[in-house]
Amino acid sequence: MSRLAREDERTEPSIPADAQHGIATLAIDIGGSGLKATVLDPEGSMLADRVRIDTPDPASPEAVVEALVALVAPLPAFDRISVGFPGVVRSGTIVTAPNLGSEQWQRFPLADVLQQRLGDRPTRVLNDADVQGYGAICGHGLEFVITLGTGLGSALFRDGERMPHLEFAQFPFRKKKTLDRYLGAAALEKVGKKKWNRRVGKTIDAFRTLLHFDTLYIGGGNARKLSLRLPRDVKIVSNDAGLTGGLRLWDDNEE
Repeated sequence: MSRLAREDERTEPSIPADAQHGIATLAIDIGGSGLKATVLDPEGSMLADRVRIDTPDPASPEAVVEALVALVAPLPAFDRISVGFPGVVRSGTIVTAPNLGSEQWQRFPLADVLQQRLGDRPTRVLNDADVQGYGAICGHGLEFVITLGTGLGSALFRDGERMPHLEFAQFPFRKKKTLDRYLGAAALEKVGKKKWNRRVGKTIDAFRTLLHFDTLYIGGGNARKLSLRLPRDVKIVSNDAGLTGGLRLWDDNEE
């Protein structure tokens, strides 16, 4: 993985391949409406059913951390932690959090805080769509991932290599609306499923023109509300990919 493609990760000592046996990874997915977690074995299979609670409102850093500590308490033991976060992340520190309240999250050292609060386990934090992408992609060609939830998440991969994160969600798309406002949960509730599905279709067309992707994967909690006919190169993936993709944050080539 290139240095540029790793710019928003926290630097930790790599774990030798011969030491991987038996390592359990706590995978956390922070969303605008829900917090989810599970523990993964070295192959990425869940060692326990995922647990979920609603995201605190207001979602201050302190409130979210306290909720996560309580959420993961009943889960099996783990050796390291992977976190997907809905915003821009640099070296484990939050840069933006549009759907949680950016101002209070700016410069919050989430990786360090969770490492301290969850048993001093090595911790890495990455944008949540990037994590979901790791759980969804096949590793061939140009693969694009979007997540439909409180807002819109996106991630781009080339032959399995993660590209630098781009905040497409904050880009003005139509009539000065960002993609977050155009496709997010509030828009779905306001315009209804039929019109929202048409908006998703227009967005797919726009991304196809922009990226010429080989495959587009759609995840997130609202992906299940899609009813439009999807092209063969567009696939809906399980929302659990936002957790299982956390294993890839510890690949040797991520170091």
